[in-house]
Amino acid sequence: YGDLKMTYMKKIVCLANSRKTSGRCVAGRELTDNGIGPWVRPVSKRVTREISETDRRYQNGQRASILDIIEVPMLESAPHNHHTEDHLIDEDEYWVKTGEAGWETIEKMLESHNGPLWTSGNSTYHGVNDKVSEEIAATLDFSLLLIRPNDLNILVRVESGFEGRPGKRRARARFNIDGESYLLQITDPKVEAEYLGRGDGTYAVDDAIVCLSLSEAWNGFVFKLVATIFTQNR
Repeated sequence: YGDLKMTYMKKIVCLANSRKTSGRCVAGRELTDNGIGPWVRPVSKRVTREISETDRRYQNGQRASILDIIEVPMLESAPHNHHTEDHLIDEDEYWVKTGEAGWETIEKMLESHNGPLWTSGNSTYHGVNDKVSEEIAATLDFSLLLIRPNDLNILVRVESGFEGRPGKRRARARFNIDGESYLLQITDPKVEAEYLGRGDGTYAVDDAIVCLSLSEAWNGFVFKLVATIFTQNR
């Protein structure tokens, strides 16, 4: 019989299409007959599981992007540590775009959140509340969130490199939610390009909705990332 593949479709609204290794971390909420379903993160068989430019290319040559409504052919549920939302893609099949979502859909997908984002109190040198130990991450059962934070600002500045390496300009998102402050790295390529194209400084962003993601583990920690920033005009 050879290898019998059982492909199934997941229809998602793409809410994240952020930088990851040599490709992208794509994720979204599922659309079901009953409305909005759980988070789904399509992953590949690569060691670092990222989605390549070829993986997310439609038959017409366009590539899957934020707010596309996409049918993704999957082979199996593939949870990996705290990345419980992962499904392995069928690399032989094209993804199919069936529409585009708007601001109203994003607002419907907002999640209510109480308390710290995953955990609190652990920070990198340049961030605030932006990392979680691998031990704690192993106890978490979700790695994606869509929230509306208070007073979002984007900070653009030069950050010193690891172990004295030359500094690089970076964009971070600063916000408060439920009484806690956060300063997280932005991996949204469009927002990053837009703000790095401006001068160093702090830029207020009104009425933003953000997609947050926990990274894979690295050196004993996982990192809280701002995968996407949505505004009504973006």
